[in-house]
This record gives sequence, C-alpha cells and structure tokens, in this order.
Amino acid sequence: MKKFLALLLALIMVFSLAACSVEKAEEPAPAPAAPAEDAAPVEEAAPAAVTELTLWTYPIGGWGNQETVDALMADFEAATGIKVSVEYLNYTDGDDKVNTAIEAGAAPDLIMEGPERLVANWGAKGKMVNIADLFDATDLEELNPATVAACFADDATAYEYPLVMTAHCMAINKTVFEAADALQYLNVETRTWNSTEDFLKAVAAVNEYTGKQVGAVFCAGQGGDQGTRALVNNLNGGTFTNAEHTAYTWDSAENVAALQTLVDAEGIEFDAGIVGGDEIALFYNGTLNMAFCWNIAQQLNPNTADTGAGLTASGDEILFMAFPSDSVPQLCGGIWGFGIFDNGDAARIDAAKTFIKYFCDSEATADAVKAANYFAVRDTAEGADLTGIWADNAIMNEYNVLMPMLGDYYQVAAGWAEARTAWWNMLQAVGSGADITESVATYAAQANAAAGA
Repeated sequence: MKKFLALLLALIMVFSLAACSVEKAEEPAPAPAAPAEDAAPVEEAAPAAVTELTLWTYPIGGWGNQETVDALMADFEAATGIKVSVEYLNYTDGDDKVNTAIEAGAAPDLIMEGPERLVANWGAKGKMVNIADLFDATDLEELNPATVAACFADDATAYEYPLVMTAHCMAINKTVFEAADALQYLNVETRTWNSTEDFLKAVAAVNEYTGKQVGAVFCAGQGGDQGTRALVNNLNGGTFTNAEHTAYTWDSAENVAALQTLVDAEGIEFDAGIVGGDEIALFYNGTLNMAFCWNIAQQLNPNTADTGAGLTASGDEILFMAFPSDSVPQLCGGIWGFGIFDNGDAARIDAAKTFIKYFCDSEATADAVKAANYFAVRDTAEGADLTGIWADNAIMNEYNVLMPMLGDYYQVAAGWAEARTAWWNMLQAVGSGADITESVATYAAQANAAAGA
C-alpha cells in the first residue's frame, strides 16, 4: 500500500507539472461586445441526477435475503435519494447470469462478491471500474491489510471495496460424535483435530456407530469448493498455488496422497451429484454428520424453521471445526465487498461509489456488516466503532478462535475461474476411480495453462 500511496503522489505531481507546462493556445480576436441591455445570462445545464441503480448480490449471509436487503436499501434511499433494484444470485448459475449480462451490455451497476470474481475474473478482463480512488489514507489505516491487498490488482488498480471477512471451516454433528465416542479425537476448545490420523479414526467411529456415510467430497460444480480445497490441502500439508499466486501446485505429492486417503476412508464418499449448498442441507437434515462447506453464516443461521443457531433440524448440536492437519490448519479466507461494472456512464459510476462508501465506510456500515453475518474488515468506519458489533453474540465470539488460522488468500491467482472448473472436474475423475496421479496432473496442467504458467 505504501507503493500505492507513493504512486498517487507521483501522479499528482506529474499532472500539476503538465498543467503548468501547457503553452497558452492562440486566442481568436474578441467579438464586439453586445449592448448590456441585450445580454442574456448563460446557464450551464446541470447533469441529470442518477436516482436508480442496480445491484446483483450472491448469497452472502443476510445479503442473500430479500427482507434484510430491502430494509438496507430503504435506508440508503432515504439518505441519498437513490433507489436500488436488487437481483439475488446463487452459486450454481450466478456466474453464467453475470457473464451473459456482460456480453449483452446489460451488466448491473454494482455487484457483491469476493476478489476471486471481482478482481481475478471480471476485473482482470477489463469489465470492472478501477475504484482505487475510494481508498483514502484513513481507509488504508483502518482496513485489514490482507483484505486491501486482495482487492487490488496492482498498486494503482482496485476492483473491489471490502465489507466483511471470515474463515471458512468444516463442521460436525457433536451429538452424534459424542454418542460414537469420537470426541476423543479432537479438541473442542481449540476446534482442531488432534491429528489427521485421529480425524480418520473419528470418521471410522461415526461410520461404525451410524452404519452410514459420514461426509461427502462434493464435486458437481464449483459451489463451496473452498471446503474441498482446504480439506485436501490440510490433510497432508499441500498447497493450492505458489506464494506468488502465479502457478497452481495441487499436483504435488502431498495432495495426491491426501486424495488417496479420502478415497480409501470408510465413511467418506466422493459425490458428483451435489455442491456445497447441497452438502449443507444434507448435514442439517442428518443425512451426513460432517460438513466441509461451513462458516459462521451457517453456524448462526441453520436455515431450519424449528431450531436455533448451531443446531441441526433434529436439534443436534453443531460444532464448527478447523480442517484436519498435523500442523497449524490453513483455512481459506472469505472476503466480500462491492465492485462496479464499467457501463460507460460516469454519473452512474459516481452514484455507485456513493453506495459503496455508504455501506462500507459510514455510520451505516455496522448494519451492513451485521446483515452479512461475518466479521468487519475494519475496526472503525468514519469514526464509528465497529469492534462491538458482535459483543452480545456468543457464537461469533467463539468463532474468533479460527481467525488466526486464516491462510493465504490465493483466490486471486491468474486463471482462477478456469482453475476452479479444473478442480471439481479433477475431483469427479478421482471419485469415479481414475488414476489419482494422472488425473491431478492433467487438471492442474489445465489450470496452469489458463494462468499462463
């Protein structure tokens, strides 16, 4: 960010010198002045005020709930006079809808999602507006540095302004695990597994106790794939990309061994018929007793009508957990915020920037963060203290134990969209019985070709 600020100062100096060095153009001879009584005042036409914007949002906590968002948009309209029409996307076909809209020249003004889409995909393709000007010096002091870095494509180009963040994790049915005497294999207080070997022992114990499948490596598509990536990478100490985010490294011996472990594990099955959202539903209804697609939003809101937070549909207790690892788990982080599609209308872009600053950097930010059911990316917003947002929420406070385990935010690597497709196709191949080493090598090569590595 120091490079970013230095570049801004340099640009200001360059523009100032350029303005001073422009030669004065030769002026035409003045026309005869009209009599004073004939002179009419000249009025410049004021630009038309933008009174409507469009927002498309993925299901980011309560930002995927119409009632919640309607209330937020009503407050924004009352404060600014700008009405916002909202369309709700899902992770099954949301990307296709956005891409179709872009191709048709009908992209929304604003979109809410993470840097993997806004920066590494649509931003990298030149479809987003550079909003680096929204990050002033105060913002750069207040915002979590990791979230800022993820939202910038380079020191002078930002395609996303962050609002919230979290650590993705997994979950278990604590009630069933306790009945199966499987809690001995984990640490309830730290939410970690004693070892990867103990993770497998726990799965075997629950499988034997229930007589059915415990967990699923879902791979019908990319939805929730942060869970399968973290599971495979943590099991044997593998990585998904290199540190520079220029190449995909999931074809390592460590990841091949981890996939073999999952294939061999009694109680875990590869399922090419479901994605992360389906897995969550199966976990809630008791079909599965382990979920790899989990975060605080699910822990707070189980999407069941008759039970509270942290409970399955039948009332069993849900325990969120880090992924199994023989060292410190490396959890995939989630960062969500807003970006602006470049539709060529300066007035609409300015209005969209007003929207972003309103929800991400004002007294309204607290409500926007609460709606997302995640953690704020800053402690203060324009002087408003955000540290106490979740002071009265025991679950959010408990979840903080996972935040120090956040790993590298590699989702901004080049060729990210293609890599995600290659990943779930690879999981399908492995789950169908294909040679693991060959499958991993084939699909990792596809990802690296897309990244230009």
